[in-house]
Amino acid sequence: MARPTSSGNLPPGSRSVRRQGAAAAAAVLAVAGLVLAGLSEPSPAAAAEGPRASGGSGEGATPDPDLVRAMSRDLGLTASEAETRLGNEAAAAATSRALRTALGDSFAGAHVSGRTAGRLTVATTDAAELSRIREAGATARVVARDLGALDRVQKALDRAAARSAPKGVPVWYIDTVRNDVVVEARSTSAARALLKRAGVDREAVTVRRTTAEPRPLADLRGGDAYYMNGSGRCSIGFSVTRGGQGGFVTAGHCGTPGTSTSGYNQQAQGSFQGSTFPGRDYAWVAANSSWTPRPLVNGYGGGDVTVAGSTEAPVGSSVCRSGSTTGWHCGTIQQRNTSVTYPQGTVSGVTRTSVCAEPGDSGGSFISGSQAQGMTSGGSGDCTSGGTTFFYPVNPALQAYGLTLVTNGGGGPTDPPDQGTWAAGTAYRVGDQVTYNGVTYRCVQAHTAQPGWNPQDAPSLWSRA
Repeated sequence: MARPTSSGNLPPGSRSVRRQGAAAAAAVLAVAGLVLAGLSEPSPAAAAEGPRASGGSGEGATPDPDLVRAMSRDLGLTASEAETRLGNEAAAAATSRALRTALGDSFAGAHVSGRTAGRLTVATTDAAELSRIREAGATARVVARDLGALDRVQKALDRAAARSAPKGVPVWYIDTVRNDVVVEARSTSAARALLKRAGVDREAVTVRRTTAEPRPLADLRGGDAYYMNGSGRCSIGFSVTRGGQGGFVTAGHCGTPGTSTSGYNQQAQGSFQGSTFPGRDYAWVAANSSWTPRPLVNGYGGGDVTVAGSTEAPVGSSVCRSGSTTGWHCGTIQQRNTSVTYPQGTVSGVTRTSVCAEPGDSGGSFISGSQAQGMTSGGSGDCTSGGTTFFYPVNPALQAYGLTLVTNGGGGPTDPPDQGTWAAGTAYRVGDQVTYNGVTYRCVQAHTAQPGWNPQDAPSLWSRA
């Protein structure tokens, strides 16, 4: 792992809260509109009656017992509360995903709150959309800035950091709960220096003091150990395939293309095929025929956790991490769209969590319920004193390298990459324009697009229009 040194619609009345435990409900965007389910925060008495919520990949699925035990340990929940929380979070993820599509540019973020994630809050800049949000069963909130406005501030900071890693400013991120961009710095002067280089007005951000020093945690199934060139150790993220080739995704800082790997048993395993770090922090390793990719994450101390998809969980959701140094630990998602500076440079687009991790956990799996979230990048602190850990989302890595996540096929959708009009295999000429992840880009060098050469990650080929 890396730390900051360098390592379809509801009829009226259907939004009522179910007090006798929460059952996970699906939310999809249909032609007729949104099909959404309410979330519940059970009373202590209801919680004591035993598990009623679905925490798996579909309605009625039973949550993995090892996942429930880890959540109980790290989040201070009863088993019943943990299962209820998983059900609520599954419903919230589907609801927020559908609302993001329905609200368009006015969408300003979503988060869950409460002991069992019984409340989903969705923000918008358009007061006319409040009724749509409420009809979906969520709490509606009007804010001043949409995600696009917040993203422009963060991207300016990212561009400045790409030119030269900022000293004394380890982390900055979009805080959708507060509708703000936060810069964490060890001094006010350090923050001001970055803002000046980025051309960002001081009033556009909130500066917070920090003593954290994140670093990549590479001292050299998801969560299993692997070794690079017979020396340093990292952890597997998730099993993937590309064509007929099996392998796994992991952290980019763990190795470069061509780096050979051996498995937890020290037997020859494969080699890095693609790797990005800094800037991003993801990589993929192609495994030899002795290794079979499975839709599993090592639960350490119990059975394996099954991967059903990669739907992004909202801020505030529980998330658990598997890694070869510290095993299985849980916490919550604090912020997405975070940038963090390690000694080797700045990584943008990571998600910040309250889960602990230590060197060697790098690349390991972050999973929420049965949904893959990302691969451990870095953090600060440890699993004795606690700390902050960052993961790089799995879906951009899959998209970058043209990979398919290996799942159990039991439901729980894998989010399709939102790549817009750009497509691998297309011949582009200078001046051609495409959209990618909501941004318009202009081709600056003629080429035929290959997996990984997307406009977001290939600045030599594309520039923002």
